[in-house]
Amino acid sequence: MSQTQREKIINKAREILEKYPNGIRYTELTRLIKVDLFDIPENTIQSNIWNLDERVNEISKPERGIFFLTKYLSPEKQTESLQNKTLNQTFPKDLKITERVKVSPEESFYQPFADYLLSDLEECTKAIALGGNKFGDRWGTPDVFGIYKFSDTDPIRPQIEIVSVEIKTDTNQLITAFGQASAYKLFSHKVYLVIPKDVEGEISRIESLCLRYGIGLILFDRNNHENPNFLIRTRAIKNEPDYFYLNLYLKRLGDRINELF
Repeated sequence: MSQTQREKIINKAREILEKYPNGIRYTELTRLIKVDLFDIPENTIQSNIWNLDERVNEISKPERGIFFLTKYLSPEKQTESLQNKTLNQTFPKDLKITERVKVSPEESFYQPFADYLLSDLEECTKAIALGGNKFGDRWGTPDVFGIYKFSDTDPIRPQIEIVSVEIKTDTNQLITAFGQASAYKLFSHKVYLVIPKDVEGEISRIESLCLRYGIGLILFDRNNHENPNFLIRTRAIKNEPDYFYLNLYLKRLGDRINELF
């Protein structure tokens, strides 16, 4: 009997994970599956592996965005993984990966980073590519906008967190990008700045600024639209937004707010 696409993807994931006793990140797992199953669309692969740990007993995700074969985990981690699977089967996570569309060079990184926020960093439970001038003012519009909603199974459920992202491919616009990211803190709990990794002599300075202001810093390969290789340097620190402006900007999302809430 021929295998379905889902069965092929899951079997290939198992095969790959056998070779990685220390685990493998979601992005790299997707890439390796795509190498062998090149006839299956990437979106199909993504939609079938982001929650493999919840659907396949022998696969676990004890850390954010990293998959393991359960047999490679310590007995304590195996027990914890089994407990999480039971909870998630009862109360599945509300997480969505949006289809990618063909856009301009810089905008082509928006949706891949939204996926990275969801599946690798796990900083969001939903994220959308935004950009443009959706918010309609000089303070700018985040390139990626997302939320983190705590699970109904969590004993303590804080309020929804807002995450905003500024992505820049132009290395001559780093100061502008940092300024825009800083402005997003007005209405966001967490902010990320995403810049090219080939910025000679500037990364340390930008990283120092990000650490001072609690902005997360991510590096990426601006010359590789298929596999940008996002690399985290610092995680964003949560801050309380001004809820007046948060509500103001949420209203400006119009119909797109339904993609998040």
